[in-house]
Amino acid sequence: MGEVKVKLHWLNGSRAQSILFLLEELEIPYELEIYRRQKDMLAPPELKKIHPLGKSPAVTITAPGASEPIILAESGFITQYLCDHFRRGKTLVPQRWKDGQEGKVGGETEEWMRYQYLLHYIEGSFMFTMVMNFILSAGLKGSSVPFFVRPITTFIANQMISMVVAPNMKRHFGMMEQLLETSPGGGSYMCGRTLTGADIMLSYPLIAGKDGAFDSIGQWDKGSFKETYPKLHAYIERLAEEPAWKRSVERIKQIEGRFSLLPTPGEPSARI
Repeated sequence: MGEVKVKLHWLNGSRAQSILFLLEELEIPYELEIYRRQKDMLAPPELKKIHPLGKSPAVTITAPGASEPIILAESGFITQYLCDHFRRGKTLVPQRWKDGQEGKVGGETEEWMRYQYLLHYIEGSFMFTMVMNFILSAGLKGSSVPFFVRPITTFIANQMISMVVAPNMKRHFGMMEQLLETSPGGGSYMCGRTLTGADIMLSYPLIAGKDGAFDSIGQWDKGSFKETYPKLHAYIERLAEEPAWKRSVERIKQIEGRFSLLPTPGEPSARI
């Protein structure tokens, strides 16, 4: 690492928790700068000083002799960059090439192909559905909606969840169940036998969802989420027991005095 300085700009109730998990798994020195959601649940304007979109996660990296820090945004890019530079022998990125197939089209390992796909899929197809579910559940049905119109907005939200969100979420969970059933080498992670950056990216939305965000889906095909997707349920439990995930949660508890997976309005931002 030398004099390289890594700083995570962390926002409560956001995918920044997955990046904190990654930093703990990489076991590298890092700094945290804490931001808290405003009353309207949006990120505070201070984050726009880091990146024009003003969103978290964002990571700044200061290298020796550099005039300006490297600014990383978007979870997939952050994960890829940190793993490429700081994994130091860890198996967070699968081996790319099959023996003797280096540089050939189709010469990639199944593990690596899964890993690359998941880096894009998680922040694209999957998180779009997850965010839509949260907006409908917490936005149109939440306490911020005036009481006298809440029955109407709740009805609309329930209809949209039933018609659009729930079928799509079930489709995503079905694919994840299949990926785990066919994990290379009989592994228990998405890309094989070892934890990868893709698993870490999935950690926050899946753990947060199982602990509350999936409740709005209603009836599961076999009675419960666990019974419908047994391998996925076990996988989420396993991610929540990863030592680096637990350390990431404890780090926030030490700073904030509490930890919440789902977005909540907070106090003014704090520099740590």
